[in-house]
Amino acid sequence: MKKILIVEDNINIHNVLEELLINANYATYNAYSGTEALLLLEKEKYDLILLDLMLPGVCGEELIEKINDTPIIVLSAKISSEDKVNCLQSGANDYIIKPFDSKELLARIEVQLRSKIKSSITETLKYKDLELLNDNHTLLICGHKVNLTKTEYTILKHLLLNPSQVVTKTKLLDLISIDFGDCDESSLKVHISNIRKKIKRVTNENYIESVWGIGFKMYD
Repeated sequence: MKKILIVEDNINIHNVLEELLINANYATYNAYSGTEALLLLEKEKYDLILLDLMLPGVCGEELIEKINDTPIIVLSAKISSEDKVNCLQSGANDYIIKPFDSKELLARIEVQLRSKIKSSITETLKYKDLELLNDNHTLLICGHKVNLTKTEYTILKHLLLNPSQVVTKTKLLDLISIDFGDCDESSLKVHISNIRKKIKRVTNENYIESVWGIGFKMYD
């Protein structure tokens, strides 16, 4: 049975989520503050986390930064694009605005759990001085370790699978949306920019080429 940690301080919403997940045959675990969530995460591994942002103690945004190996679906009343982009950029897999539709939430949970199973298959992709490790979502550049968010990893992985081919923006947006929820073109540009910056901290080479009006590819 898949284990889901609910991190939500609103008792009514928390109870609704717990009942929904139990009825869908998930094992639920409960945290009512960010601090409590961190304590639970030190003791137990979970298959997925449902995370509110406005929490007592450690806020949801800080929690996202501290969690590396568990899918996170943010459930928040914050509706701005900036909040959504910041969370996805930091490592959240999906972002759902409250009030949420129960069937949609369950569907998005299923997507994340399927994605986690797929990503457990070990695969290493190499291109020039880049080595992308699938087992821990790490990029090695000439042996230097670079940490990527889950979304950044997905983008770079698909660019490296066919480095000489252009991957269209539409294709990348579809891939991100399947794994992590809706993503728009402005968010994609932010992710690409962050990957480039992380690579340039180690090497001055620009590995990702923008193909105007179409998409992106790896520089030859």
